[in-house]
Amino acid sequence: MSGVFLTKGLFPKSFFSSTVEFIKHVQRPDGLIPWFEGGHADPWDHVEAAMGLSIGGEYTAAEQAYDWLAENQLADGSWWAAYRDGEVDNRERRETNFVAYVATGVWHHYLITRREGFLRRLWPVVDKAIGFVLAQQSRHGEINWAVDTHGKPMEDALVTGCSSIYKSLECAHNIAVTLGEDRAHWLSARERLGDALRNKPERFDRTWESKARYSMDWFYPVLSGAFPKARAKEHLQKRWSEFVEQDMGCRCVSDEPWVTVAESCELVMALLAAGDHARAVTLYSWLHQWRLKSGEYWTGYQFVEDLMWPDEKPTWTAGAILLAADALTEHTAAHHLFNRVTLLEAETSESLDLERAH
Repeated sequence: MSGVFLTKGLFPKSFFSSTVEFIKHVQRPDGLIPWFEGGHADPWDHVEAAMGLSIGGEYTAAEQAYDWLAENQLADGSWWAAYRDGEVDNRERRETNFVAYVATGVWHHYLITRREGFLRRLWPVVDKAIGFVLAQQSRHGEINWAVDTHGKPMEDALVTGCSSIYKSLECAHNIAVTLGEDRAHWLSARERLGDALRNKPERFDRTWESKARYSMDWFYPVLSGAFPKARAKEHLQKRWSEFVEQDMGCRCVSDEPWVTVAESCELVMALLAAGDHARAVTLYSWLHQWRLKSGEYWTGYQFVEDLMWPDEKPTWTAGAILLAADALTEHTAAHHLFNRVTLLEAETSESLDLERAH
């Protein structure tokens, strides 16, 4: 099915109910959400799928996903790169953007549910995770992409990974302010990271080939809010024809004939962040031709060979579909998370005293 045009206030619950149910079905009893049944899980995509559960109203299942993170967090605040069947599947590294993303998911769930008990329960998890991530920030502002098995920094940075962290720092700050916790240094770290993303391209891809061929490197600084709206629309326009295939979606990489659903959904939200609503609606309307009747979505389509590739229908792709739908329809109170920057201001001690007095 294609041609699903979404507008504000018209979230098609019945259409997406099977997509939500798919994520819930794949989730393990311990709360972990693998890519697909029998597959591995990683902390970032686990959170992406959990946000889909929150949008679908499956609050208990979503909270079980975050509780899994709480129960499996390492002493330094991190998680390993991958897990499978209740065991660590990849001990080679711990990636900073994977670790930071818990803050985005927790804040997203709180915006929808307003469950302060949940927020307080996950606060120590977020606090330790952000501590781990910021320990990898250089004096130039960028953040190392990972540490190795032994905790040694893997000293280079990714534009996409750092952009994701930039959004996670916004969310972590808002959690801290909501709970009355003082983490002012998180904001200054975010400012340094944003400056690196905007003005220090030489700090990224220093030890490997440039990742500029990846569409995420193109639109993630917009999606995360690192590029302001005034710059965002022009930035997306510059490489639009390199990455976007008419009536299909967004390529994963510029030099391969392969459009991917999750990247297309994230580009939809980046377009909304840039104020380009019309193209966001149109792009999203193309994606449902890659949907199965059961509500799952293929990872992507190889349009030269005319085949779905790889033979996977991941939970995180389903989560991305739901996030983009929410952003377009403003269905939940978290719809704006990826298309608007919101930094709460800490209340002064005087205003808190007045509130308590009343």
